[in-house]
Amino acid sequence: MMEKEEIFSKVLRAGRRTYFFDVRATKADDYYLTITESKKFTNDDGSYHYKKHKIYIYKEDFSEFREILAEMTDYIISEKGNEVISERHQKDFKKEQDFSDNGESVTEEALKSTDSFTDIDFDDI
Repeated sequence: MMEKEEIFSKVLRAGRRTYFFDVRATKADDYYLTITESKKFTNDDGSYHYKKHKIYIYKEDFSEFREILAEMTDYIISEKGNEVISERHQKDFKKEQDFSDNGESVTEEALKSTDSFTDIDFDDI
């Protein structure tokens, strides 16, 4: 499938990823949207290459696509906030697990440690 020249384009650069939003025309001269994710990968020798993924969104799907995208992004923000929480994005990130019985948080390293063993009395169960 030969793609025509972009009619309207926007670019979002986000770290190693770049997102391209392009309005294109069908053979019947109707418009559709392509979203391309381009991600840069560095080889061991220092050279690099890009991997691209593209989706096509046609007008008949815009309304539902927009609704679901808004619902999903709203859900993520309401559950996790705007701050990025990731080992990849924050070098000092420590994953914590919350124990609701005493409200204390314990790091993943502490969970792996043998010094953090808790004695449990099964007679109380």
